[in-house]
Amino acid sequence: MAFNRKQKLRDNIEAIRTAFILDRENRTATTEERAILQRYCGFGGLKCILNPAKELTDAVHWAKSDLELFAPTVELHRLVRENSKDDTEYKRYVDAMKQSVLTAFYTPPEITGTIADVLHEHGIRPDRVLEPSAGVGAFVDAVLENKPDADIMAFEKDLMTGKILGHLHPDQKVRVQGFEKIEKPFTDYFDLAISNIPFGDVAVFDPEFTGSQDPARRSAPKAIHNYFFLKSLDAVREGGIVAFITSQGVLNSTKTSVRNELFSQANLVSAIRLPNNLFTDNAGTEVGSDLIVLQKNLSKKEMSQDERLMTVIQTDTKTALTDNAYFIHHPERIVHTMAKLDTDPYGKPAMVYLHEGTAAGIAGDLRRMLDEDFHYRLAM
Repeated sequence: MAFNRKQKLRDNIEAIRTAFILDRENRTATTEERAILQRYCGFGGLKCILNPAKELTDAVHWAKSDLELFAPTVELHRLVRENSKDDTEYKRYVDAMKQSVLTAFYTPPEITGTIADVLHEHGIRPDRVLEPSAGVGAFVDAVLENKPDADIMAFEKDLMTGKILGHLHPDQKVRVQGFEKIEKPFTDYFDLAISNIPFGDVAVFDPEFTGSQDPARRSAPKAIHNYFFLKSLDAVREGGIVAFITSQGVLNSTKTSVRNELFSQANLVSAIRLPNNLFTDNAGTEVGSDLIVLQKNLSKKEMSQDERLMTVIQTDTKTALTDNAYFIHHPERIVHTMAKLDTDPYGKPAMVYLHEGTAAGIAGDLRRMLDEDFHYRLAM
């Protein structure tokens, strides 16, 4: 299904309206209200909310192509303003929504379900689960589908998204704050950390990392995806699993120290490159992402051959294409039906992988690859 901006904006408005009603009436959502809340998909792909939309005269500042979104955007602002206790809270909601334009890429349920199912089928039945960037809980739902009694701690920094997450999962530990706020007692605590972690070159403030003697840990908070991997490995117990969808920035970065650090304390279970059009239906954008599954192993002595490949970046002299050596040696671990040489968001040469199937088609290919990798590498 193609991305319909007007419909997505309408879905978000109705979900926000419902969340405010539930707050006001201090009650849990009905089945119908849950369905409305679940249609919330953040504001990735809805750049219109960055435009001024306070007065009708603001329409003159809008591009013609966006004018059909002007009235619902005005309605969105009015709804949030009327339900905020003061201007400061209103501004916090709006700032959070605007930030999500570049970072909110919600994972199709077919994909979250596939990852959770394969974990379950291979004997991973987690009692304690960490979701460090939960959105409205696609991975939370997928885990609970297989393990209804799992105890889940879900972080969501975005104020509005966190509010909706809390109404969808009133029985779980929902924390509307950044993952960096997790406390010391949760080190070596969880069986599984699972998420689609934030995209973008956002820095995180964590004194424990910035004050570290280890250069890799010290540099990790400069890029949020690197930080989430190392912080989550700290949080899972020995033998525990970290399964994250992340931007290609983790594996394609020319700075290898973080990958060296990851593979000094965890074994590679699976690394799969996902098609660039994975998020097209939910966020109207093409973006490169990888699924990386690690198993914590603090007693390992050396890296495997594949892990060593993952720490290497290779550049093709003909195309100037820079890529992780693992995918150059394992092209069968890229989910796609077609590939083309193009450029990345920074204008550098990059391979763009597309899948002509639906989300279900992508999920089918992903399941086969994950199943093979888990058979081969997972240590129970």
